[in-house]
Amino acid sequence: MTPRLLADAVLLLHGLFIVFVLAGGALVWRWPLAALLHLPAVAWAAWISWTGSDCPLTPLENTLRREAGDTGYEGGFVQHYLLGVIYPEAMTREWQVGVGVFVVLLNVGIYARLLLRWRRRGA
Repeated sequence: MTPRLLADAVLLLHGLFIVFVLAGGALVWRWPLAALLHLPAVAWAAWISWTGSDCPLTPLENTLRREAGDTGYEGGFVQHYLLGVIYPEAMTREWQVGVGVFVVLLNVGIYARLLLRWRRRGA
């Protein structure tokens, strides 16, 4: 496999991970054991956002792109691929923290509803 194809695969994996973090709670409604993967993913995404770190997939993708003769990019995945779509201006530290808070609150709400549903079934 060429470095460019591997870089594209890492990019796809990274995007799917973000979708899983945001929407994985819906999978837990159908398959409760998915929570064993989803909750750590949410924790990881929140930690990355709150600490201002880059996911390790970002430098891996950049390394593969450089090996393929491309230039790679500065910053993280969200800043490079999603910033222009999601935010009209550059992502500030406050936005980054806010994204982490949003991810946690979204999933707390999903899991709270799920727990209430399970309790009602058991009652």
